[in-house]
Amino acid sequence: MTDLTAGGVNAPAIRRVEFDTEEAKARLRRRYRSEFRFKVYGFAALAVTTTFLLLLLSSIVSKGIPGFFQNVIVTDVLVDAGKIDPEGKGDAATLRAGDYTAIARAALAEAIPGIEGRQLKKELNGLLSSGAGDALREQVLADPSLVGQRVKTQLLLADEADVFLKDSSTTIRTIADTRGIATPTGTTGDVTIFVGANDFADDIAEVKAELKAKSAAIMETIERRKARGAGPESLRDLEREAADLRIRYEAAATSETLDSKTPSRLVAINGGIVKVKEMTPTLVKGEVIIPLTSTADAAPGTWQIRVYEKPESNRNLNDRGLTFLEALKAKGLVQNKFNWAFFTTGDSREAELAGIQGALVGSILTLLVTIGLCLPIGVLAAIYLEEFAPKNRMTELIEININNLAAVPSIVFGLLGLAVFLNFFNLPRSAPLVGGLVLALLVLPTIIIASRAALKSVPPSIREAALGVGASHQQAVFHHVLPLAMPGIMTGTIIGMAHALGETAPLLMIGMIAFIVDVPTSLTQAATVLPVQIFLWSDLPEPAFKMKTAAAIMVLLAVLFVMNGLAIWLRKKFERRW
Repeated sequence: MTDLTAGGVNAPAIRRVEFDTEEAKARLRRRYRSEFRFKVYGFAALAVTTTFLLLLLSSIVSKGIPGFFQNVIVTDVLVDAGKIDPEGKGDAATLRAGDYTAIARAALAEAIPGIEGRQLKKELNGLLSSGAGDALREQVLADPSLVGQRVKTQLLLADEADVFLKDSSTTIRTIADTRGIATPTGTTGDVTIFVGANDFADDIAEVKAELKAKSAAIMETIERRKARGAGPESLRDLEREAADLRIRYEAAATSETLDSKTPSRLVAINGGIVKVKEMTPTLVKGEVIIPLTSTADAAPGTWQIRVYEKPESNRNLNDRGLTFLEALKAKGLVQNKFNWAFFTTGDSREAELAGIQGALVGSILTLLVTIGLCLPIGVLAAIYLEEFAPKNRMTELIEININNLAAVPSIVFGLLGLAVFLNFFNLPRSAPLVGGLVLALLVLPTIIIASRAALKSVPPSIREAALGVGASHQQAVFHHVLPLAMPGIMTGTIIGMAHALGETAPLLMIGMIAFIVDVPTSLTQAATVLPVQIFLWSDLPEPAFKMKTAAAIMVLLAVLFVMNGLAIWLRKKFERRW
C-alpha cells in the first residue's frame, strides 16, 4: 500500500500504450513525416541562403580579381637628360621634377614609329596614364646614373586601355580568306585600296545583315515600349533610326558607308592598318592609322580584314586606340602584372592610379580610437551593472536604454557626433579622432551587453569560493570572475569592431565622405575609411572604378573574415565550459 492509497487518495490509473495498433502506427508515421518536412524545410532554407551567398561572393570575386592587376607597357626608354636634368645638377629635387611623361611618350612613339598627324599622336599618347612615368622616376631617384642611358621600365596604361584588355566582350575577328591583289594609293592620310572584281561583296552583304539585325532589335524595343503605354512622341527617334537602317540594308549592294554604330572593319596591308570608311565590291576608302610601308601591290594571302565586333560607339576605346593597343600586344610589349600600387597609394581621380592605402590607414586609426574608448568603458560599465549596481528601477531603466541603443539606426549616432563633437566641441571634420568617437558610441552598447553576458556565464561558485577565502567583492570580481569572462568579452568586442569597420552612414555625417588623396599620419588629419572609399568609387562612371570597387570590397571582406575568425579562435582557445 502506497502513501496515496493509505491517505484515502485514489492513485491515477496507469494507461497502457499499445504500439502494435494501427492508431499507434499512424501516429508514428505522422511524426516521421513531420520530422522529415522539418528537415526538408531546414535544408531548403540553408540551400537558398548558401546559393545567394555564393552568387554574391562569385560576383564580387569575378569583378574584383581584375582590379588587383594592371596592364603596363614594358619597353626600353631613353632617359633623356634634356627632359630631366638639363643643367646637370643631379640633385634629388631636380630629378623628381623631371618631365617623365614626355620620356614615356617618346618611348611609345619609338614602339610604333611613323605616326603622323596631331589627332593620331593624341590617340597614341592617350593610351598612357598621366602617371606613366612614375615607375621610371622611382628608378632614376634610386640610381641617378641612369640619366642618359636606356632603361627597361614599365609604362602605366590609361584606364580605358587597361579595361579593354581585361574585358572580353570585344571580339576581334580576322578575315584572311583568299582574295585578289590589293593596291593602296598611299601610305598615310586618306587612301583608297583597289581590289579585284567583287572582292568586298561578301563584306558588304555582312554589313547589310548587321544593319538588318540592328533594325529588327530597334523594332522589338519599340513594340515593348508600346505595350507599356509609351506615346508616339517618345518613339519617334527610334522609328526614324529603324527606318534609316531599313533603307540602308534594302538598297542595292553597290556601296556601304561604315559608321561608329556598326562593327568596325580595318584592312591590314603592307605593314600598316587602314580603317574602312566606305566600301564597294571593288575598293575601300579609309583612314590610315598605322602607316603603310609602301604602295606596292599586296599579293593574295598577304593582306587581311579585321573586324571589331563591338561597335565603336559602345566602347570606351576608339578604333585608333584599339589598333595601337593591338600593335603593342603583337610586339609583346603589353604585360599584365599584379598591381601593388593598389595597396601603397591613396585615392585618385584617375582609376589606374587610385589605391586604398589612405582608406586602410584611416580605418585602422579610427578603429584604434574606437577600441581605446569603448573597450575599457564598456567593460567597466558592464562590471558595475552586473556586480555592484543596486537592483532598483534606476538600474533597470539604464539596462533597458542600453538595449535600446543597441537597436538604434547607426545614422543617429552620426547625427549625435555632428551635433556634439563637430558643432559643440569644434573637433576637426573628417578626422579619425571624430570617427572613432562616433563609432565608439555605436559599439559601446554591444560591448556592454556582451560583457554582461560573459560575466553572468561565470558560475556563482567562483565568486563564493573567492569570498569564502577572504577576498573582497572587488577582488573576487577582478581577480577571479573577470579573467574567466575575458574570452567572451573579447569575442563580443571583436564582433562589435567588425560591425564598426563596415559602417558608413555615421561617418558620412561627420564629413568622411570627402575626397582624400594623402595618407593620414595623425588622428586629427583629414581621412576617409574603407567602406566610404568603396561608396565613393561605386558612384563613379568609369568601368575601371567598378573593378576597383569590387577589389576593395574583397579586401574589406578579408579583414572582416579575419576579425570574425579571431573571435572564434579566442572563444575556442580560452572558453571554459561549466
